[in-house]
Amino acid sequence: MLKIHSIETFWAHEWPGIRTVFFLQWCQFKCLYCHNPDTISMKWWTEMSDEELLKIVENNKIYFGKKGWVTASGWEPTLQAKWLTSLFKKLKNSWINTTLDTNWFVLNEDVAELLKYTDLVLLDIKHIDDKKHKTLTWQSNKKTLIFLDYLEKNNIKFWIRHVLVPEYTDNEEDIEKLWKYLQKYKNLERLEILPYHTLWVFKWKELKMKYGLEGIEQPNRESIEKTVNILKKYIKNVYVRG
Repeated sequence: MLKIHSIETFWAHEWPGIRTVFFLQWCQFKCLYCHNPDTISMKWWTEMSDEELLKIVENNKIYFGKKGWVTASGWEPTLQAKWLTSLFKKLKNSWINTTLDTNWFVLNEDVAELLKYTDLVLLDIKHIDDKKHKTLTWQSNKKTLIFLDYLEKNNIKFWIRHVLVPEYTDNEEDIEKLWKYLQKYKNLERLEILPYHTLWVFKWKELKMKYGLEGIEQPNRESIEKTVNILKKYIKNVYVRG
């Protein structure tokens, strides 16, 4: 049984194709700008079986077409890898593509098994500098970067996503460091820049939690273009998703 926070049945805003998205509960990161702070703890969730989730997917399969996918997201799906593997196996048996949206902190036998049934990994790199990563998330980035090598070694396709936060992740030297690190990975299909925004701040207030980036403004067009231009010198497929 998977601990589900919420479900989107016709999601076309991000990720490839039209998809059903399962947002899973629980996360080991505590990102200062988290969009879903209510998924961090184990307080708010609904336990659902494979059969219940598969029924939802089957009801929406008509909308998928040839680009239909199911995404496990939320934060952090790998913490429920054993149970998610069971679902992904059944999805693959129904010829439904699977995507894993993760910041990656766990790499064990259960996760390795899950990846056998995963078509695409969307990996968030919060910051390439470990010290700054800890400031943003309360966690090191070492396990995330180790996981990149695992994906490459096992020929698993992946995208990298990087949130552009003024004063935190928009330093030119850090952007240069990011591309230098990523350019060696042949299975990297694209790099997405996600401009920081404040649309979800209300959730923090409703949960009576202190928002970590109070007063930080959204990046301007000049900052976004500068970042993209730096990355595009070395990585072909760079996109801005806003």
